[in-house]
Amino acid sequence: MTHRLLTRYAFAFAFLMAVFAVQDARAELEIDITRGVAEPMPIAVADFFGDGKGEKTFGANIAGVISADLERSGLFRSADKKAFIQDAASLNVLPRFGDWRIINVQALVQGRVEMTVDGRLRVEFRLWDVLAEKQMVGLAYFTIPSNWRSVAHIISDAIYKRITGEEGYFDTRIVYIAESGPKTRRVKRLAIMDQDGERHQYLTAGSDLVLTPRFSPTLQEITYLSYYKGVPRVYIFNIDSGRHEILGEFPGMTFAPRFSPDGKSVIFSMSKEGNSEVYIMDLATRSVQQLTKHSAIDTSPSMSPEGDKVVFNSDRSGSQQLYVTNRSGSNVKRISFQKGKYATPVWSPRGDLIAFTRIHQGEFFIGVMRPDGSGERLLTKGFLVEAPTWSPNGRVLMFFRQERSDTQGRGGKTRIFSIDITGHNEREVITPGDASDPAWSPLIHNN
Repeated sequence: MTHRLLTRYAFAFAFLMAVFAVQDARAELEIDITRGVAEPMPIAVADFFGDGKGEKTFGANIAGVISADLERSGLFRSADKKAFIQDAASLNVLPRFGDWRIINVQALVQGRVEMTVDGRLRVEFRLWDVLAEKQMVGLAYFTIPSNWRSVAHIISDAIYKRITGEEGYFDTRIVYIAESGPKTRRVKRLAIMDQDGERHQYLTAGSDLVLTPRFSPTLQEITYLSYYKGVPRVYIFNIDSGRHEILGEFPGMTFAPRFSPDGKSVIFSMSKEGNSEVYIMDLATRSVQQLTKHSAIDTSPSMSPEGDKVVFNSDRSGSQQLYVTNRSGSNVKRISFQKGKYATPVWSPRGDLIAFTRIHQGEFFIGVMRPDGSGERLLTKGFLVEAPTWSPNGRVLMFFRQERSDTQGRGGKTRIFSIDITGHNEREVITPGDASDPAWSPLIHNN
C-alpha cells in the first residue's frame, strides 16, 4: 500500500486561484437545486487546449473528468463532442458563441494546459454563459502532473458552485468496506477511492474483519471497528503514516465509532454486561464520558455539525427508534414516530437534516427528516439498503444496496449508490467488487 502516494495527491498540491476577472457577481445562468426535479442544463466541456502531445492528453483527460462529474450530479447534460463546431485551438482565443448556440448549449467550459519550466502542470479554465456571451468564472491552478485528476475535480466544484450557488462535492474521497469471498467466510477490507470510483486503493490486508469506517474532519485519519483476533475494538488509522492505533482497552464491546465535527473526540457505543450505551472519548486525554444511561440498547451515535447535540437509535420505547440529546446527555427526545424501526442516523453537515435507515414490513428505506423529526421523506427502498453518508455540501447521500440471493445462494451483490436528497438521480458508484458501509470525506481542497 503506497500511503505516501495517497497523501501526496490528497494534500501536497498547491493551486493558484482567481487569475481571471469574473464578470458579474451574479450571472443569469443558474440552477435552483432546491426545487427537486429540474431539467439538466446543456453544457459543453471542450478538451483543454495544449501545444504538445502530452499537454493535449492532459487536456482531454481533464475535460473528460469534468464532464463526467457534472453529468453524474444529474444537474447537467454534457453535449456530444462530435457535435462541436469550434475546435480547441480557435476556442483558446475566444468562443464563437453562435457555434455553441446552434447545438443548444447554455454553458461552455474551455481551458488550457501547459507544462512549466519547473515541471509543474498549469491548468486554467473559463466558464462561459453562451446565451449572454459572458464569462462567469475563470481560474488557474498549478500542481504536479500526477495530480491532474484532483485539479479536474476542483474545477468541477468551481463550476457547480458558480451555477448552483452551493459548494461542490467532487474533490472528495470515499472510504468503504470492500467485500469478497463466499457469504459464509466473507473477507472485509478497508478501501479508499475518489467519489467517482477512481484511484482505488486497499488500506488493510483483510486478515481481520473491519466495519463502519468514518473520516476525520482533518482527512488524515479514519476511525473504524476491527475484530483483531476476534475481539472488537475501535481503531484510528492515519492515512499519511499507515499507522493503526487502538483507542483504548475497554471491558466490553465497542462499535459504531464516529469523529466529532472538530475532530478532537470520537463518539461510539460500548456494551457492558449486555447493555449498550453511548460514550465520547477525548482524543488528546483519552478520557471517556458516558453520554446515555438507560437499560435499553443505545447505539449508532452521530453529532450535529456544531457538536452540541447527538442523534442515536435506541429501543427504549419498545422498538428501535431515533432520539436526540444534548452533548451532556440531557434532554433526550424521541424524533421518529412512523411505522417500523429506525437505524444508522447521521446528521447532515448543513445541520438541517438527519439521514437514516428505516425497516418496515421486511423492506428497507433510506430517508431524511428534520432534527425535530418533522418532514420525514423516504428517498429509496430495496431488499437491503443501509448506512447513508452525506456529501460535504449536504445535497447528496451515498449508501449501500444488497440484492436478494436466490435459493442456491447466488446473487446477493452489495454495491454503493448515490442519490440526491430530493430522491432523484440514483446512480451506482463503480467498485472492483462488493462494497458496503461508505463514508464520505470533507472537501480535500478545503483542508
